[in-house]
Amino acid sequence: MKTPKYKRVLLKLSGEALAPANGDAILDFDFMATVAKQIKRCVDAGVQMAVIVGAGNIWRGRQGTGMDRCRADHMGMLATAINSLALQDVFLREGMDAVVMTAVEMKAFADPYNSRDAIRALETGKVVIFGCGLGTPFFSTDTAAALRAAEIGADCILMAKNIDAIYNADPNLDPTAVRYTDLTYRQMLDENLRALDMSSAIFCMDNNINGYAFGLADPENIYRVVMGEAVGTAIHN
Repeated sequence: MKTPKYKRVLLKLSGEALAPANGDAILDFDFMATVAKQIKRCVDAGVQMAVIVGAGNIWRGRQGTGMDRCRADHMGMLATAINSLALQDVFLREGMDAVVMTAVEMKAFADPYNSRDAIRALETGKVVIFGCGLGTPFFSTDTAAALRAAEIGADCILMAKNIDAIYNADPNLDPTAVRYTDLTYRQMLDENLRALDMSSAIFCMDNNINGYAFGLADPENIYRVVMGEAVGTAIHN
Protein backbone atom coordinates (compact mmCIF):
# COMPACT_ATOMS: atom_id res chain seq x y z
CA MET A 1 0.00 0.00 0.00
CA LYS A 2 1.21 3.50 -0.83
CA THR A 3 2.21 5.74 2.07
CA PRO A 4 -0.06 8.79 2.50
CA LYS A 5 1.58 12.19 2.16
CA TYR A 6 -0.41 13.56 5.08
CA LYS A 7 -1.21 12.17 8.52
CA ARG A 8 -4.08 14.54 9.37
CA VAL A 9 -6.07 16.69 6.97
CA LEU A 10 -9.10 18.93 6.97
CA LEU A 11 -11.32 18.53 3.90
CA LYS A 12 -13.44 21.55 3.01
CA LEU A 13 -16.61 20.72 1.09
CA SER A 14 -18.89 23.37 -0.36
CA GLY A 15 -22.60 23.01 0.16
CA GLU A 16 -23.12 23.35 -3.60
CA ALA A 17 -20.97 20.25 -4.14
CA LEU A 18 -23.47 18.18 -2.16
CA ALA A 19 -26.51 19.23 -4.20
CA PRO A 20 -27.75 17.46 -7.35
CA ALA A 21 -26.98 19.23 -10.62
CA ASN A 22 -30.65 19.36 -11.62
CA GLY A 23 -31.58 21.38 -8.53
CA ASP A 24 -34.41 19.02 -7.56
CA ALA A 25 -33.16 18.69 -3.97
CA ILE A 26 -30.62 20.15 -1.58
CA LEU A 27 -28.62 16.92 -1.18
CA ASP A 28 -27.39 14.30 -3.65
CA PHE A 29 -26.97 11.24 -1.43
CA ASP A 30 -25.56 9.07 -4.21
CA PHE A 31 -22.77 11.57 -4.84
CA MET A 32 -22.19 11.99 -1.11
CA ALA A 33 -21.78 8.21 -0.81
CA THR A 34 -19.16 8.33 -3.57
CA VAL A 35 -17.28 11.04 -1.67
CA ALA A 36 -17.60 9.01 1.54
CA LYS A 37 -16.05 5.95 -0.11
CA GLN A 38 -12.94 7.97 -0.97
CA ILE A 39 -12.74 9.38 2.54
CA LYS A 40 -12.94 5.83 3.86
CA ARG A 41 -10.03 4.83 1.62
CA CYS A 42 -8.01 7.61 3.26
CA VAL A 43 -9.04 6.55 6.76
CA ASP A 44 -8.22 2.91 5.97
CA ALA A 45 -4.76 4.08 4.84
CA GLY A 46 -4.20 5.61 8.28
CA VAL A 47 -5.08 9.25 7.54
CA GLN A 48 -7.00 11.23 10.16
CA MET A 49 -9.84 12.99 8.36
CA ALA A 50 -11.73 16.08 9.48
CA VAL A 51 -14.41 17.67 7.29
CA ILE A 52 -15.92 21.14 7.29
CA VAL A 53 -18.91 21.88 5.13
CA GLY A 54 -20.57 25.02 3.84
CA ALA A 55 -24.26 25.60 3.18
CA GLY A 56 -24.53 27.16 -0.27
CA ASN A 57 -27.00 24.46 -1.28
CA ILE A 58 -29.42 25.76 1.36
CA TRP A 59 -28.61 29.30 2.43
CA ARG A 60 -25.81 31.85 2.33
CA GLY A 61 -25.89 34.85 4.62
CA ARG A 62 -25.55 37.24 1.68
CA GLN A 63 -28.84 35.92 0.30
CA GLY A 64 -30.61 37.73 3.13
CA THR A 65 -30.97 41.01 1.26
CA GLY A 66 -32.51 43.54 3.60
CA MET A 67 -32.08 41.24 6.60
CA ASP A 68 -29.95 41.95 9.60
CA ARG A 69 -26.55 40.53 8.60
CA CYS A 70 -26.05 38.68 11.87
CA ARG A 71 -29.43 36.96 11.61
CA ALA A 72 -28.82 36.01 7.97
CA ASP A 73 -25.44 34.51 8.87
CA HIS A 74 -27.01 32.64 11.78
CA MET A 75 -29.34 30.99 9.27
CA GLY A 76 -26.29 29.95 7.25
CA MET A 77 -24.70 28.40 10.34
CA LEU A 78 -27.85 26.36 10.98
CA ALA A 79 -27.81 25.24 7.35
CA THR A 80 -24.26 23.89 7.75
CA ALA A 81 -25.51 21.81 10.69
CA ILE A 82 -28.10 20.20 8.38
CA ASN A 83 -25.36 19.34 5.87
CA SER A 84 -23.09 18.05 8.64
CA LEU A 85 -25.74 15.66 9.96
CA ALA A 86 -26.42 14.41 6.43
CA LEU A 87 -22.71 13.73 5.91
CA GLN A 88 -22.53 11.94 9.26
CA ASP A 89 -25.36 9.65 8.24
CA VAL A 90 -23.68 8.84 4.90
CA PHE A 91 -20.31 8.21 6.58
CA LEU A 92 -21.87 5.86 9.11
CA ARG A 93 -23.64 3.93 6.35
CA GLU A 94 -20.30 3.58 4.53
CA GLY A 95 -18.75 1.94 7.59
CA MET A 96 -16.96 4.86 9.20
CA ASP A 97 -17.38 6.17 12.72
CA ALA A 98 -18.21 9.87 12.48
CA VAL A 99 -18.98 12.64 14.93
CA VAL A 100 -20.45 16.10 14.31
CA MET A 101 -19.08 19.00 16.36
CA THR A 102 -20.68 22.42 16.14
CA ALA A 103 -19.39 25.83 17.11
CA VAL A 104 -22.92 26.72 18.25
CA GLU A 105 -24.14 24.50 21.06
CA MET A 106 -26.99 22.19 19.99
CA LYS A 107 -26.50 19.14 22.20
CA ALA A 108 -29.62 17.37 20.97
CA PHE A 109 -28.01 17.00 17.54
CA ALA A 110 -24.23 17.31 17.84
CA ASP A 111 -21.31 17.57 20.23
CA PRO A 112 -20.04 21.03 21.20
CA TYR A 113 -16.75 21.77 19.47
CA ASN A 114 -13.46 21.95 21.31
CA SER A 115 -10.08 21.13 19.86
CA ARG A 116 -9.09 18.57 22.51
CA ASP A 117 -12.14 16.40 21.89
CA ALA A 118 -11.75 16.79 18.13
CA ILE A 119 -8.12 15.63 18.22
CA ARG A 120 -9.00 12.75 20.52
CA ALA A 121 -11.73 11.61 18.13
CA LEU A 122 -9.37 11.84 15.15
CA GLU A 123 -6.73 9.82 16.97
CA THR A 124 -9.25 7.03 17.56
CA GLY A 125 -10.07 6.81 13.85
CA LYS A 126 -13.29 8.83 13.77
CA VAL A 127 -14.11 11.27 11.02
CA VAL A 128 -14.84 14.63 12.64
CA ILE A 129 -17.34 16.92 10.89
CA PHE A 130 -17.32 20.60 11.86
CA GLY A 131 -20.62 22.48 11.60
CA CYS A 132 -21.75 26.08 12.17
CA GLY A 133 -18.53 27.64 10.91
CA LEU A 134 -16.91 29.65 13.69
CA GLY A 135 -20.22 30.30 15.41
CA THR A 136 -20.00 34.02 14.71
CA PRO A 137 -21.34 36.10 11.81
CA PHE A 138 -19.22 37.83 9.14
CA PHE A 139 -16.77 34.92 8.83
CA SER A 140 -16.88 32.47 5.92
CA THR A 141 -16.43 28.71 5.92
CA ASP A 142 -12.98 29.34 4.37
CA THR A 143 -11.94 31.20 7.50
CA ALA A 144 -13.48 28.55 9.74
CA ALA A 145 -11.56 25.87 7.84
CA ALA A 146 -8.27 27.72 8.34
CA LEU A 147 -8.83 28.19 12.06
CA ARG A 148 -9.97 24.61 12.64
CA ALA A 149 -6.97 23.31 10.68
CA ALA A 150 -4.66 25.30 12.93
CA GLU A 151 -6.46 24.17 16.10
CA ILE A 152 -6.31 20.47 15.27
CA GLY A 153 -2.79 20.61 13.81
CA ALA A 154 -3.81 19.51 10.31
CA ASP A 155 -1.01 18.96 7.83
CA CYS A 156 -3.08 20.43 5.00
CA ILE A 157 -6.46 21.92 4.11
CA LEU A 158 -7.91 20.04 1.14
CA MET A 159 -10.19 22.42 -0.78
CA ALA A 160 -12.60 20.43 -2.96
CA LYS A 161 -13.88 22.78 -5.66
CA ASN A 162 -16.09 22.80 -8.74
CA ILE A 163 -13.09 23.36 -11.03
CA ASP A 164 -9.95 21.25 -11.27
CA ALA A 165 -7.44 23.80 -9.93
CA ILE A 166 -6.93 27.49 -9.22
CA TYR A 167 -6.93 29.81 -12.23
CA ASN A 168 -6.36 33.54 -12.60
CA ALA A 169 -9.86 33.82 -14.12
CA ASP A 170 -12.92 31.64 -14.52
CA PRO A 171 -11.88 29.02 -17.11
CA ASN A 172 -15.53 28.47 -18.01
CA LEU A 173 -15.75 32.09 -19.15
CA ASP A 174 -12.18 32.91 -20.20
CA PRO A 175 -10.37 30.40 -22.45
CA THR A 176 -7.07 32.23 -21.78
CA ALA A 177 -7.29 31.67 -18.01
CA VAL A 178 -3.95 30.52 -16.58
CA ARG A 179 -3.97 27.31 -14.52
CA TYR A 180 -1.72 27.19 -11.47
CA THR A 181 -0.16 23.97 -10.17
CA ASP A 182 1.75 25.76 -7.39
CA LEU A 183 0.96 29.02 -5.59
CA THR A 184 2.15 30.95 -2.60
CA TYR A 185 -0.30 32.80 -0.37
CA ARG A 186 1.59 36.01 -1.17
CA GLN A 187 0.91 35.42 -4.89
CA MET A 188 -2.76 34.87 -4.15
CA LEU A 189 -2.97 38.15 -2.30
CA ASP A 190 -0.88 40.13 -4.80
CA GLU A 191 -2.81 38.82 -7.80
CA ASN A 192 -6.17 39.02 -6.01
CA LEU A 193 -6.98 35.40 -6.73
CA ARG A 194 -10.33 34.57 -5.12
CA ALA A 195 -9.94 30.84 -4.70
CA LEU A 196 -10.47 31.43 -0.98
CA ASP A 197 -11.32 34.60 0.86
CA MET A 198 -8.56 37.01 1.76
CA SER A 199 -8.89 36.68 5.53
CA SER A 200 -8.45 32.92 5.19
CA ALA A 201 -5.41 33.30 2.93
CA ILE A 202 -3.78 35.74 5.36
CA PHE A 203 -4.45 33.43 8.31
CA CYS A 204 -2.96 30.45 6.46
CA MET A 205 0.07 32.51 5.48
CA ASP A 206 0.63 33.79 9.02
CA ASN A 207 0.27 30.29 10.51
CA ASN A 208 2.12 28.39 7.77
CA ILE A 209 -0.86 26.17 6.88
CA ASN A 210 -0.54 24.31 3.59
CA GLY A 211 -3.50 24.04 1.25
CA TYR A 212 -4.40 22.03 -1.81
CA ALA A 213 -7.22 22.93 -4.22
CA PHE A 214 -8.62 20.34 -6.60
CA GLY A 215 -11.77 19.37 -8.45
CA LEU A 216 -14.45 17.28 -6.76
CA ALA A 217 -16.11 16.22 -10.02
CA ASP A 218 -14.05 13.05 -9.61
CA PRO A 219 -14.23 12.29 -5.85
CA GLU A 220 -11.24 9.93 -6.16
CA ASN A 221 -9.16 13.13 -6.29
CA ILE A 222 -9.53 13.25 -2.49
CA TYR A 223 -7.58 10.00 -2.21
CA ARG A 224 -5.11 11.02 -4.92
CA VAL A 225 -4.23 14.27 -3.15
CA VAL A 226 -3.82 12.53 0.21
CA MET A 227 -1.46 10.07 -1.49
CA GLY A 228 0.64 12.90 -2.91
CA GLU A 229 -0.48 12.91 -6.54
CA ALA A 230 -0.42 16.24 -8.38
CA VAL A 231 -4.05 16.76 -9.42
CA GLY A 232 -4.71 20.43 -8.62
CA THR A 233 -2.98 23.42 -7.07
CA ALA A 234 -0.65 23.29 -4.06
CA ILE A 235 -0.75 26.43 -1.89
CA HIS A 236 1.95 27.31 0.62
CA ASN A 237 4.20 30.07 1.94
